[in-house]
Amino acid sequence: MRHDRNQALKLRLAGKSYAEIRQLLGVPKGTLSGWFSNLELSPVARARIQNRVYKGSLQGLLKRNKNQTHLAIQRMRHARNTASQEIAHLTKNELKLLGIALYWAEGYKRPITRNGREVTHHSVALTNSDPILIIAFLKFLREICEVAESKITAEIRIYEHINERNALRFWQKTTQLPVNNFRRFYYGVSKSSQGKRPFKRLPYGTLMIRVNSTKLYHTIMGWIEGVSQQIE
Repeated sequence: MRHDRNQALKLRLAGKSYAEIRQLLGVPKGTLSGWFSNLELSPVARARIQNRVYKGSLQGLLKRNKNQTHLAIQRMRHARNTASQEIAHLTKNELKLLGIALYWAEGYKRPITRNGREVTHHSVALTNSDPILIIAFLKFLREICEVAESKITAEIRIYEHINERNALRFWQKTTQLPVNNFRRFYYGVSKSSQGKRPFKRLPYGTLMIRVNSTKLYHTIMGWIEGVSQQIE
């Protein structure tokens, strides 16, 4: 018997895998497979080999998943960067369409009724927790609708875990509105306390931007109707 075969046999009987034996003795796996294809191993040796195979498969799977995750993140970043570069300077007309779309999706559009009749005065109001969306809507009001700064008011809705001062500081910095334009705080029951939303998902609550102008309300509603007619 070859000297290395004898050593390999001892190692195999001790529960060493072909990969381990190849690493120790330099004997190819194919040779080892031929030598020990009919070799009966003890339960302990079989258990050790199976455990090593399992760990090796698991490590390979984790490594493959990690690599796939890394590649997926790279693809995501590339897609976002490419798409972001497609948006250059917003034209005035594009900003107008953006503002119309925002109000169509998030603005208050239901006519106010009292005693079954629609009242003649309406206000423009939009509520959201996304600061970038709020900034975009304010840009629309200021630059497209030409609303005076003094006519834009804000109302903050907060929950039990939110500090009023911190919320006011955050939204004032976001909107660049004077503190006097902030009218009041609303207190609501957080959905997180009912187990419906992760706690502190809205660290600064939500902000309502309001302009008390019936004319502007109907103008924006008319723009929305115009856009919808072009889509139909």
